[in-house]
Amino acid sequence: MPKLTIADLDKIVEREKDTVALREGTPLGDKKNIMLCAGTACVSLKSRRIKVALEKELSKHGLDKKISVILTGCNGFCAVGPVMTVMPDGIFYHSIKEEDIPYLVEEHFVNGNPVEKYMYHPPGKKEVIARMNEIDFFAHQTLIALRNKGHIDPERIDDYIARDGYRALAKVLTEMTPEDVVNEIANSGLRGRGGGGFATGRKWASAAKSKRKPKYIICNADEGDPGAYMDRSIIEADPHSVIEGMLINAYAIGSDTGFVYIRTEYPLARSRLGIAIEQAREYGLLGQRIFGTDFSFDIHIKQGAGAFVCGESSALRASIEGKVGEPTPKYDHATEKGLWQKPTVLNNVETYANVPIIILKGAEWFAGMGTEKSKGTKVFSLVGNIENTGLIEVQMGTALRQIIYDIGGGVPKGKKLKGVQTGGPSGGCIPESMLDMPVDFDELTRAGSMMGSGGMIAMDENTCMVNVAKYFIEFCNDESCGKCTTCRDGSEALLEILDRISEGTGREEDLGLLEEISNAIIEGSLCGLGKSLPNPVLSTLKYFREEYETHIRDKKCPAGVCKNLFQYKVNAEACKKCGLCFKNCPVGAITWEKKQVAEINQEKCTKCGICYGVCKFNAIDIV
Repeated sequence: MPKLTIADLDKIVEREKDTVALREGTPLGDKKNIMLCAGTACVSLKSRRIKVALEKELSKHGLDKKISVILTGCNGFCAVGPVMTVMPDGIFYHSIKEEDIPYLVEEHFVNGNPVEKYMYHPPGKKEVIARMNEIDFFAHQTLIALRNKGHIDPERIDDYIARDGYRALAKVLTEMTPEDVVNEIANSGLRGRGGGGFATGRKWASAAKSKRKPKYIICNADEGDPGAYMDRSIIEADPHSVIEGMLINAYAIGSDTGFVYIRTEYPLARSRLGIAIEQAREYGLLGQRIFGTDFSFDIHIKQGAGAFVCGESSALRASIEGKVGEPTPKYDHATEKGLWQKPTVLNNVETYANVPIIILKGAEWFAGMGTEKSKGTKVFSLVGNIENTGLIEVQMGTALRQIIYDIGGGVPKGKKLKGVQTGGPSGGCIPESMLDMPVDFDELTRAGSMMGSGGMIAMDENTCMVNVAKYFIEFCNDESCGKCTTCRDGSEALLEILDRISEGTGREEDLGLLEEISNAIIEGSLCGLGKSLPNPVLSTLKYFREEYETHIRDKKCPAGVCKNLFQYKVNAEACKKCGLCFKNCPVGAITWEKKQVAEINQEKCTKCGICYGVCKFNAIDIV
C-alpha cells in the first residue's frame, strides 16, 4: 500500500464525508448506520452475535444495501449494554438480546415504527427517551478524549482519518517546530491523566532539551485500579488518537521509538491497538519519513503481566527492560535518564488522546475549559451504588453532585448516598456532605483523596466504611512489590488492625495506631503506591470516624456488613407475611407459614443478605 501524503488525507475526508455526516445526524436519503457497541462489556453480552443477527435480518428484508451495521468501541453507557444507536435518527436502544432482533428489524426498519420497549426509561419515571443525546447520562458530558466513541469503527483507519484523524500530525510536521509543539501543549495546561497530574508540557520540554540519544516515548496502558477502565475503553474505541498523540510527542522531543505498555487482562484493547498500529504502518503514518518529511517513528507493544505496581513509572520501565517490575529511587528525572538510561517521556492513554485535538483547536481552546490549575476534561469510570454505571467525560471543576445525580441518575432503590471513593485503591473517600466540591486535581487532594487515573465509586448507606478501607488496604498489600518495609509490612499492620475492628475485637487505641502507621508508610515509602496507600484509612477516619468508634465501642456494624457485628431480624409490624424471604433463604434459616410472620434462626443464619435484598417491604432489619 502506498504511503499517504497530506493530500491523501483530504481525499479520504472527501470520500467519507457523507458517512461522517450520516453518523452525526444528517439524513442521507434512506441510508442508515446502526452503531453497535463492541467494547469489552457489550462483547461479553454477545454484541458480536447481535451484529450477525442484525445483518441476517436486514438481508432477509432486502435492506442490507441501505443499512450498515458498524461495530464501535465502548459507547459509555455500560449499565444497559448491549447498546446501539440508529443514525441519523439518533434512536438509542439498549439491553438488546439476540432473540429481540427479528422483531426489532421488522418493526423499526421495515414498518418504520421505532420500538419503545427497547428505548431508555429513566429510573423511577414513566417517560421514554428515544434519542441518545436527550438522555441525561450523555447530555451532561463534554467529550474530548472520548470524542470519537460510538462514531467510528476502531478497526478501520479511514473512519478515524475522516474525523480529522492524523490532521494534527500533518500540522505539526509542516507548520510547527518541535519547540512550537511543546509550547502549545504547555500553554494548554494539560496535566497527566494517569494519576500524578504532572504538567505535560514541562515533561516534554525537559526531554526536548536533553542532547542525549536515543529518546523514548512510553504510553502507560497498565490500568490496574479496581473498577477502572478508562484507558482500556479509549484504546478499544479510538486507538489511532493515542497513536497520533504519541507521534506528536515524538516529534516534539526528537524520538524515533515508542512503546505502549498494556496489561495482559486487556485482550480486546491489545488486539485493536495492534490492528491500528499495522494500519498506520501500511499508510506510512508510522515508520520512515512520515508524510515525506525527515521525521521517523514507530511503536512497539509491550504486554505487562498485570502487576499493579508496574503502573508506577520506574517499575514500568524496569518491566519493559526485562527486569523485575519494582520501583527505583528517582535520583534523576526520567526525561534525562529513563528507559535504558536514556531520555524518556511517559504519559498515559488519556493524556495522549487529548494531544491531537489540542494541536488542531489550539491551547487557548483547551485552557478555556476546567479550572485555574486543572484544564480541559477528565474521563471517569462511574461505578458502584449508582443507577447509570459507565464511562463518562466531564469538564474539570464539575461538581460531584452533578456527576452522581445528573449523569449517574442517583442511588438505586431510593437509598441515601454515603460517600464517593475516587482515585483507585490508594484514593480516598469523600462524604455526601461534600458533594458540591468541584472535581479537579487540587480539590480532591485537599479533601484527602486524589484524581488518580479516574475511578469513581458511589457508595450508599449500606456501605461499611471500615470494610471499604479494609478492602483497598488488602488490595494494596497484595500488590505491594515488597521492596519498602513501610509499604510491605505497614500495609500488613493496617490490615491486621482493620480485621480486628471489623471482627468486633478492636480497641480504642487502634484508631490512633492506624493514623501513626499510615503516616509512617507515607514518610518511608519509595514510590507513589506506598505514599498514597494509607489514603483509604486516613480519609475514612477523617470523615467517618464515628463508624469506627461504633465498631469498637458498641460492637456494631451500622451498615450490616461486618458479619460478627450484626443480625438480620424480621420486623413483625412491617412484615406482609408473603414468605418471600423464606423461599429465597439458601440455608433454611427462616421459618414461615402462610399468614404468619417469618422468623430468622440466628444459629443457622450465614448473613448472606439475600432475605434483606429480596424483601419488597423493608421488613428485614439490621440490628
